[in-house]
Amino acid sequence: MGKVILVTGPARSGKSEWAEKLALNSNNVVYIATANRDTNDVEWLSRIQRHIVRRPQNWSTLEVPILISQALANVKPQTCILVDSLGTWVANLLEQEELEWNNTVQDFLNTVELVASDIIFVAEETGWGVVPAYPIGRTFRDRLGSLVRRLSKISDTVYLVTGGYALDLSRLGTAIE
Repeated sequence: MGKVILVTGPARSGKSEWAEKLALNSNNVVYIATANRDTNDVEWLSRIQRHIVRRPQNWSTLEVPILISQALANVKPQTCILVDSLGTWVANLLEQEELEWNNTVQDFLNTVELVASDIIFVAEETGWGVVPAYPIGRTFRDRLGSLVRRLSKISDTVYLVTGGYALDLSRLGTAIE
């Protein structure tokens, strides 16, 4: 198993930039983008474009909105994989029933533990505000929060990025079992 790094934090905090900076230490990077391109959403496409422009041109990019486990399993060993973002991936799978979602997550975590490459995951923190007033919002928040917590348990390093600063939670924090 390669090294697993989790970078989490609120919106516009610098998570992606920090993850990209960590990946710059690698010679071979595969960037897995989880966003679906909606050609009718100009603002969303602009956000995607900002991410593309920021990345080094020698990085390979895979657009994988759903099948992350398969994509991770197919990347050559000795490659740094950067997955941005888990929140978007969770949103793409919100229509899954609970049992199917639980199986998807277990398959994902099992795959992460078997990959022979370093993996950097970017994930949003959504539970710092009010409880969403609608069911799909609560499902999203709960699924992402649970996924991040489970992934952090198998991560070598967990960073919290907020206000443009990265904190190494695995060094500064205490894990809750």
